[in-house]
Amino acid sequence: MPSLKDLKNRIGSVKNTRKITKAMQMVAAAKLRRAQEAAEAARPYADRMAAVMAGLTASAAGSASAPRLLAGTGEDRRHLLVVMTSERGLAGGFNSSIVKLARLRLAELRAQGKEVTILTVGKKGREQLKRDFGDLFVHHVDLSEVKRIGYDNARAIADEILDRFGAGNFDVATLFYNRFESVISQVPTARQIIPAVIEEGAEASTSSLYDYEPDENAILEDLLPRSVATQIFAALLENAASEQGARMSAMDNATRNAGDMINKLTTEYNRTRQAAITKELIEIISGAEAL
Repeated sequence: MPSLKDLKNRIGSVKNTRKITKAMQMVAAAKLRRAQEAAEAARPYADRMAAVMAGLTASAAGSASAPRLLAGTGEDRRHLLVVMTSERGLAGGFNSSIVKLARLRLAELRAQGKEVTILTVGKKGREQLKRDFGDLFVHHVDLSEVKRIGYDNARAIADEILDRFGAGNFDVATLFYNRFESVISQVPTARQIIPAVIEEGAEASTSSLYDYEPDENAILEDLLPRSVATQIFAALLENAASEQGARMSAMDNATRNAGDMINKLTTEYNRTRQAAITKELIEIISGAEAL
């Protein structure tokens, strides 16, 4: 049975932990508001960009002169998985859910005989994947010094991916991240970014309402790299909001669990203390009777 001193020390330690988790919960709540606003503000632009691209790509997809980012390499043999996680932990299942989805896709591709390489954004995803797939890593992006995600960060990641595509290092690139829905709901998402995906229902007639100067393929040559960067930027913002939502929820649960543990330890402390007092009284009474 633990001594009174040990129990008192444990209660003090858990109380200190509860203060920390409560503070982290409040910090995450403050950051969540800004991150959520940024993610929601980027969605209309990303959706509109996708709509414009849908019309252009639907009409240009069958063209022999279609840009390589749209037409692809003509093969589906080499895949690049871009796994985007956070730089910090203590966010519940935020990072592991993204990594799990990437692992499932990797296993599926390998079962089909495909070649797979990995590019990670964020330290936590890299740490989880390198134990089993370190030989597949081709690049890592460290955002630990970035205080607020900007388009320039997405542009740099996009340039790295586009350079590798231009060099013929892969045929298909897929982005893995968490889409923010609420504090308690972040959805692991896989989105193909290269070659560009023609949205279902997009028709060539959509773009026939406009006359393009220069022609559609020339416009796509400029817009497709921007579209890749836009999708990456939107994913980074979704991840940022999801991370803070997951951390807020995880720290709230940790604070509640610490409270429950304090109550249990306090009850045990009081019982142990009462038992010690009772034992002393019995010894005093027994000694008095012996006299």
